[in-house]
Amino acid sequence: MTDLSRLSASAIAASVNSGETTALAVIEGTLARLAAYDAHQPQVWISRFEADALRAAARAVDARVAAGEHLPLAGVPYAAKDNIDVAGLETTAACPAFAYRPERSATVIEQLEAAGAICVGKTNLDQFATGLVGTRSPYGILRNACNRAYVSGGSSSGSAVAVAAGLVAFALGTDTAGSGRVPAAFNHLVGFKPSKGRWSNRGLVPACRTIDCITVFTDALHDAAAVDAVLAGLDPEDAFSRPPADVVLKGKRIGVPRRDQRQFFGDLQSEHLYARALAVLAQDAELVEIDITPLLEAAQLLYGGPWVAERTAAIAPLLASNPDAIHPVVREIVSAGLAMSAVEVWEGHYRLAQLARAAEAMWAEVDALAFPTTGTTYRVAELEAAPIALNSNLGRYTNFVNLLDMAAVAVPAGARDNATGFGITLIGPAHSDRALVALAQEYLAAADLPPPPPLDLGDRMDRIKLAVVGAHLEGMPLHWQLTSREATFVGAFTTAPNYRLYAMAESVPPKPALVHSEDGAAIQLEVYELGLAEFGSFVAEVPPPLAIGTVQLADGTSVKGFVAEPRALTGAEDITHLGGWRAYIASR
Repeated sequence: MTDLSRLSASAIAASVNSGETTALAVIEGTLARLAAYDAHQPQVWISRFEADALRAAARAVDARVAAGEHLPLAGVPYAAKDNIDVAGLETTAACPAFAYRPERSATVIEQLEAAGAICVGKTNLDQFATGLVGTRSPYGILRNACNRAYVSGGSSSGSAVAVAAGLVAFALGTDTAGSGRVPAAFNHLVGFKPSKGRWSNRGLVPACRTIDCITVFTDALHDAAAVDAVLAGLDPEDAFSRPPADVVLKGKRIGVPRRDQRQFFGDLQSEHLYARALAVLAQDAELVEIDITPLLEAAQLLYGGPWVAERTAAIAPLLASNPDAIHPVVREIVSAGLAMSAVEVWEGHYRLAQLARAAEAMWAEVDALAFPTTGTTYRVAELEAAPIALNSNLGRYTNFVNLLDMAAVAVPAGARDNATGFGITLIGPAHSDRALVALAQEYLAAADLPPPPPLDLGDRMDRIKLAVVGAHLEGMPLHWQLTSREATFVGAFTTAPNYRLYAMAESVPPKPALVHSEDGAAIQLEVYELGLAEFGSFVAEVPPPLAIGTVQLADGTSVKGFVAEPRALTGAEDITHLGGWRAYIASR
């Protein structure tokens, strides 16, 4: 099969500029990658250029290089979210009834073309860039590149998956509430969200015109920096553009949410991965716990205040003339803006000004923030069942950033057991873009993360890790209940040092009871991995007083495992001091 490993924009440009390869050869490889992945998630794309048009664009780049031009992005294939105008392709914003064919490309597309990059096509998105999930498009639901049971994140869903799947070296997205950061986290990518106005928005279908930012997804920070070097600049044609500046972070005081304000929505793995990321940052920086109440209140204004009306304004004609053409969830959200009065709009702006003043004061105490990009992730089926509530959960740590005029860069911070990515976002005041990239580079170097999990090409099922402590251990009488379900042995581990182990009375075959206790000890166990259906059938056979709950391991991670009801301890023998069930069996 065609290699779908990720591409490096900087490496491609260097090779094309040096003559080691050609832009045409790069495009031929890109076409092969596209054909290979189309069988798995064709809904990445809303439209693409024909192969011959891409070859012609590549030959034009090769001719420029041969003529002596040094192009910073020579021959680099990229994608653009389909709310950004690209001449020659329709702009749909994921709404066929809205579609139009622009006569001119957006400023950022013109800049990238001048730098030698080649636009492959337009990517899918949550309609009108309204959503953080990737499930709100008539062109198909996007799924996580490493586990297709889970959401890709949005609204820049197709752009993130195109990079994660190795189809292009980078992709443009947009970000109003986190759309350039959430998909980066879920798909193990870098998501660079520049300061407002740093990159031109001319040629962008607005979501909230006053706070929208075009963003980029890459596999590496140096590629994001290379794109920023091309795109940063004042555009006289964009009323919200402003000259780029470089704010230097004075020190390394990094603000993190107070512990009582950290919300992971029951996702213990995300909580653990965030703690691990903070431990890495603490090696070279001072972590300062801050009260994030003003930030959370600002975040609520995005969908609970006048900025909903700004979304309404962006599509008001279509909403009035053809409301059924709009995705039901998107329509429900933007319709709320119709009932908002001018008084409410101004009151919202006044409140935001107060919250912005509080945020400015925060920069006197810390130089940057390090927040979870999201507190958790969800399966596609879960999002379809509760599309607004769960989407809101994903925006807890992202919604405030643009409203409060901040820069941000999202970077990987590990993988959950289900292969979906967890990330952190480094956030700074406006114009701290380059300083944040440098800080992120230091973090990633110190974190030394393993490569992302392999792509889910349809041969992966949801897998669940299960800890066993007694009769299901290898060589024990009930181990067959695992082998008959084709369970995979993960490894031998110990629990965190806060469990007690008991030999239950009159249990046939003999079985232990594992009980959480603050005066406990570390208990030996084995961890196996089962498919979702197999895990369900296993749980159904567990007899009382035993049950399947959550067990914490010594390294801080959590897995499903055997726990016990209080009645299991009636007449039971405390064998905690032996450290595990095998030692108990051997002592009998």
